[in-house]
Amino acid sequence: MKHPLQNAHRIQVAIPEDFDAWLALAGEVEHLFGPMCDVPEFRNALKSAIAESRAFCVKDVRGDNQTFIEGGILISRSPNAIAWFAVSTSSRGRGIGSSLLSYALSCFSGKDPVYVQTFAPGFKAGMPARYLYQKAGFIDLEPKALTPAGVPTVLMVK
Repeated sequence: MKHPLQNAHRIQVAIPEDFDAWLALAGEVEHLFGPMCDVPEFRNALKSAIAESRAFCVKDVRGDNQTFIEGGILISRSPNAIAWFAVSTSSRGRGIGSSLLSYALSCFSGKDPVYVQTFAPGFKAGMPARYLYQKAGFIDLEPKALTPAGVPTVLMVK
């Protein structure tokens, strides 16, 4: 059965063949989150999320027949959490992030809280992400550690 929000921005469940395209997206945001592409734990977590149908994306197949992930989101169901979320720099400002977040939130029961660790208030590059989460009903819960790239974070809850 097709998910009701799946058509908004062509949201798809990621498939193993998308793995390299996901790594390319991760590479775009490593300056904020720290190393991911060459980190075995990240690679294994991404492979698991794809295998378990917990990875959703908006993708485009370019003229050279290469898959490009415009945005991707990974969820965890224990606890309910947004585990990873990014939109490609070239795809921002088109509603892809809002569509992906709405889609991911609809995958949870709605009875239990949903968590996300994101940028702390005052971190300028993180303002669009914070706004997106706040617009979806998330509020700050508690400060968290810096990312490996030295960026301050906070745990938010909806």
